[in-house]
Amino acid sequence: MSPKGTYRALFGVPGVRAQAVLGLLAQVTQQVTPIGAVLVVGGATGSLVLGGLAAAAFSVGAGMARPVQGRLIDRCGPRPVLAVTGCLHTTALVVLAGATGVPSWGMVALAWLAGTGLPPVSVAMRIEWARLTSPGLRTATYSLVYLVQELAIFVGPLLFSGVVAVLSASIALTVVAVAAGAGTLALAQAMRSAGARQAGTGGAGVLRDGRMRLLLGVVALLGGASGAMEVGLPALAVARGAPAASGLLLATVAFGGIAGALCYGRLRWSVRPARRLVVLLLAVGATLLPAALAPNLVVIGFVLFFVGIALNPALTTASLVVDELDVAPAEAFGWLSTAISAGAAASGGLAGVVGEYAGAAHALLLAFGFAVLGAALSLALARPA
Repeated sequence: MSPKGTYRALFGVPGVRAQAVLGLLAQVTQQVTPIGAVLVVGGATGSLVLGGLAAAAFSVGAGMARPVQGRLIDRCGPRPVLAVTGCLHTTALVVLAGATGVPSWGMVALAWLAGTGLPPVSVAMRIEWARLTSPGLRTATYSLVYLVQELAIFVGPLLFSGVVAVLSASIALTVVAVAAGAGTLALAQAMRSAGARQAGTGGAGVLRDGRMRLLLGVVALLGGASGAMEVGLPALAVARGAPAASGLLLATVAFGGIAGALCYGRLRWSVRPARRLVVLLLAVGATLLPAALAPNLVVIGFVLFFVGIALNPALTTASLVVDELDVAPAEAFGWLSTAISAGAAASGGLAGVVGEYAGAAHALLLAFGFAVLGAALSLALARPA
């Protein structure tokens, strides 16, 4: 198969095209909910601190739930898990959007509940599409999963901002939540998996596997690089006197991620995923270093595009490494999501301290350090088992 034929072959598999569209719609709240929680809770209580706590509670809930959701997918298949979580997530967000008389702790609890119910769309698509496609298409398959997620992260805030501009943050959060809920239920119906238990050790065996624990450490460091960027780039834009450039810098990373997914999935690889992961993490670090040292925001934005090109394939490759391990796949993918989120959260706080006392550029140097440490740790994964 030629490189150009990989995505063509993937989209030719019955169900993939429709599930990709529905998966995009189902994930539009992923980036919208933290923004919406800050605006809705902050507006209702008059406290930005409570708005921030609600956004953090959403992220904590999602991180806690992912491994449990993955285990349920391994046991029951993706359809019932998507249906239940879609209803829970949508209901919690709709109630949160209209909860003007609810105590502040109740609004934070609703945000946490929305996080625990965040549908495991990417995990479900990875499991479903891996079952439908041949091993030769696996890189393209997982690249498409992350591409759909990147597009949802890009489209969701645009939709939310458009409704806010015309109506209000509460109505906007309700509209986006209902759209995502409808997409999730439709995606659940489109899934064809019978629900038989997946191969692998399952249960606590996912964390008993030494190579799986090593992989979780690697992706936590990769998440750390991403979290340090999310804090460091806005701080750098403010330090350079152009705070409005913050969103553009982050969007440049996302555009690079889209380009990286498109290119990475079109190629056929003979090198094992674990070895590819080492190279890709080094590439993330190699592009972050000049971004931290660049003299102006234009050059930084140019370099960040290449950061995204390496970052998205690195995430894809981490999923490919899971395929080589004897673990229950959906639960393992859930733990990957949790590790990335935990790494991003921890590094975000550390980057804020570093940026405050050492300068904003040092927050990007911190991201560089996380990427290089991840590459060093992934060397152990690259060794023959």
